Amino acid sequence: MKVLLGLLVAVIFTGSGLWLNRVDVMLALVKFKAAREVPVGPNRQIDWQQGPAVAASSDAPAPPNIIVILADDLGINDISSFGGGVADGRVQTPSIDRLAAGGAVFNQSYAGAPICAASRAMIMTGRYPTRTGFEFTPLPNGMGSAVVQIANSVNNGLPPAFYNREADASGLSYEDKGLPGSEITIAEVLKERGYHTVHIGKWHLGRGAASTPNAQGFDESLFMASGMHLPEDDPNVVNAKLDFDPIDKFEWAKMQYAASFNNSGDDRFRPAGYLSDYWTDESIKVIKANKNRPFFLYLAHWGVHTPLQATREDYEAVGDIKPHRLRVYAAMVRAMDRSVGRIMDSLEEEGLAENTIVVFTSDNGGAGYLGLPKINAPYRGWKITMFEGGIRVPLFMRWPAKIPAGSQVNAPVNHIDIMPTLSAASGASLPDDLVVDGRDIMPWAQGSELQSAPHKTLFWQSGYYRVVRDGDWKLHVSERPRKDWLYNLAEDPTEQHNLAASRPELVARLKELLAEHAASGREPIYPYTLEAPVAVDKTRAEKFVEGDEYIYWPN
Repeated sequence: MKVLLGLLVAVIFTGSGLWLNRVDVMLALVKFKAAREVPVGPNRQIDWQQGPAVAASSDAPAPPNIIVILADDLGINDISSFGGGVADGRVQTPSIDRLAAGGAVFNQSYAGAPICAASRAMIMTGRYPTRTGFEFTPLPNGMGSAVVQIANSVNNGLPPAFYNREADASGLSYEDKGLPGSEITIAEVLKERGYHTVHIGKWHLGRGAASTPNAQGFDESLFMASGMHLPEDDPNVVNAKLDFDPIDKFEWAKMQYAASFNNSGDDRFRPAGYLSDYWTDESIKVIKANKNRPFFLYLAHWGVHTPLQATREDYEAVGDIKPHRLRVYAAMVRAMDRSVGRIMDSLEEEGLAENTIVVFTSDNGGAGYLGLPKINAPYRGWKITMFEGGIRVPLFMRWPAKIPAGSQVNAPVNHIDIMPTLSAASGASLPDDLVVDGRDIMPWAQGSELQSAPHKTLFWQSGYYRVVRDGDWKLHVSERPRKDWLYNLAEDPTEQHNLAASRPELVARLKELLAEHAASGREPIYPYTLEAPVAVDKTRAEKFVEGDEYIYWPN
């Protein structure tokens, strides 16, 4: 009897221990399973297709080469182009500043969405989610459940997160949650025009057969197959883990250091160095290989997205910045800036700079879950909110042959404008039956349309959280919490004074615009499966208290 009682006590204590440490147990299982997924082989050289040895002779003007450089989660205050810079300006971005000064700066540029995948789809297609159905960011298998469990175990005062297991199980697989193959991308348009098209880096628009880069118009694709910038134990890496952030905890457990090439998802290999530098090395090879034919290069960086990892050289170069995570982050921004400089230098060396369009932007604003309060200053909010901090992004466009250096555009523009702008610049014609929400903003970049605006009204949405900007008025509408926020951005660009209660007639008119926009479109391809609370004015590292404003993000 004593033996049985002892066994029962041991089981109870073991079970309670596992329950108390259930998040650590779950993460250990995630790490165990990730290590047994598709193996990662040694690095291998990419045999990029080689263009002609000499340029074709023609009396017609050559179409411009096009390079789009997309940063990930870069806060608008992370670059010094607008007078900011990481760590109160200690870390400058001279190469990005040089690109901006050499062309057009869009001073009111917006991401298509405050989260990566939907924003990238809008860059590729020029269309809102109400047309494509691609509204929510695909999450790797198990991530939704894990992030909600971790978030609810980290008691920083925020309301609870919710996970809909039934909706997740009934939807598409992670691989098939992608941009529909029927959508026409900028890569497909340019390929039809005779461009050689190359994707390097992050994709996040689906891994199913119809949604991969190669299926969506890219001749070649060097694909980010997982998410480590370097192996965690690399002698040249400096890591910064964020114990207060559920997303970060999942990433360190799940992600590997891996790439693949041209849809070979089962043939993953190690990149040859820190990701920002590796993608840049390969981009320069692409530029050299295609210097005698028109090319489109989409360089989609993973930096400065978590996990926070920097090279030791960059970490030392930025100086003694506190806290440690800010120093690592600053080093990552330095690497991003170096990439932009090397791309521009390569164009100069190959004699291509004059007739190459270089676009630089970020998929959304900086993330509050980094615990770094100034990355989106002076704007409120973070990635995963539609306050200005979540959707205000840099947009610079350089084309020495056609865009005067030092051009400034103050009218609001959006990521949906990139596709039609580049299509028009290439001389391509879009299909007659294709409805594109974006505008060709090249006339504004060139200074010929500065008295008007490309858009009177812009829309953002994710489930029940929706936003419209009409002229200078911006309205947020949310069902959780059930609240409206109304701002006059001309007078209050940092959204400090909510006028919703005092302007009910204006709120009603703007809600009509939102309703018309929703009614004109299609349903999302798949449902949202989690709802996560996000503080508007505090980072994830800060204590949330009663009275602090928050939104719920359905995804």
